[in-house]
Amino acid sequence: MRWGTYFAVCAAVISIGLALGVTMPLVSLRLEGWGYDSFAIGVMAATPAVGVLLGASLAGRLAAYFGTTRLMQLCLLVGALSVGLLALMQSYAVWLLLRLLIGVALTVVFILGESWINQLAVEKWRGRLVALYGTGYALSQLCGPLLLTALGTGTDLGFWAGVGLLIGGSLILLGRTGAPRVDAHSASGRGLPAFCRKLPAIAWAVMLFAGFEAMMLTLLPIYGLRQGFTQEVALLMVSVVVVGDAALQLPIGLLADRMSRRSLFRGCGVILLGSSLAIPLLLHTPLIWPLLVLFGASAGGLFTLSLILIGERYRDDELVRANAHVAQLWGIGCLLGPLATGAASQWVSGHALPLLMALGAAVFVVLAWRGQGVDDQFGTAEPARGD
Repeated sequence: MRWGTYFAVCAAVISIGLALGVTMPLVSLRLEGWGYDSFAIGVMAATPAVGVLLGASLAGRLAAYFGTTRLMQLCLLVGALSVGLLALMQSYAVWLLLRLLIGVALTVVFILGESWINQLAVEKWRGRLVALYGTGYALSQLCGPLLLTALGTGTDLGFWAGVGLLIGGSLILLGRTGAPRVDAHSASGRGLPAFCRKLPAIAWAVMLFAGFEAMMLTLLPIYGLRQGFTQEVALLMVSVVVVGDAALQLPIGLLADRMSRRSLFRGCGVILLGSSLAIPLLLHTPLIWPLLVLFGASAGGLFTLSLILIGERYRDDELVRANAHVAQLWGIGCLLGPLATGAASQWVSGHALPLLMALGAAVFVVLAWRGQGVDDQFGTAEPARGD
């Protein structure tokens, strides 16, 4: 187990979470201040998802040409440049193009970085090691809105903080080796329909969490504002959701190494369904705060367990290919989630965000409890026991 490399790769990917946690709410709040409606903000939030789909199709070929480590460093620098231009060129049309480029560059880092982490993890600790990465990433998103609150939304300091973080993520990968072997076709993104047929619950869980993450960082602050909360409280709500995601991922990872991962996966879906339905009912009561913690934890658990289940099934090229499919599904979720929520918020219901999450969780529960082929879709490997 190459511990130094594991922590370096985790740190590089986590730098993305912190940078996005600072910049994504700032973009939405800036657009809200400029007078754009919910649908326009949703379109902006969904634009990186198109870049995710492009990045998933290019990652394997680019990694074969540049090498995994060098490509990850280059993409982090491209992301830094794009975030810097958000501060310098404040136009809606230009921002759409820059957010597209950010989606392409950072998707490549996610595909290769998460494959690298899963490749390094030994089986008996896989749940805990993947969950530790997930915790770090969630904490980075928690710190992002808090950092934005400290820096303020009236200036461009949040954008420049994101630039510095992405440059730092690139530098920490210097000299690291041992990445999964990648050829030009490993992460081409081919075979997504077959992947979804083979692992339907995992595929839906990835899309659901992608939509959740995009909506939490971009539309939850707007949801809070339009339900009568101040900007500070709305940003705090985002942070509390991410606290739930971060605080409970390690316990979930520990349980994944000691009990049925399938049962744990199902349980997270049920909790997400119940907490989503309860948000409109408890929004203006003190119970909303522990409920938001549970909301974030259950959604984050779905994605962490998806990565664990994929990591126990695949290695090297197949692992990178599977993570390319995860990235494609992530892009679809990021694209459809904000668009659907922005449109529904404007034309259907002010509580569209939690209600659409409840609908997505209900679909997952149906897939996860489907009797036919359930062993195939979750995998047959037993979780390792012991320490």
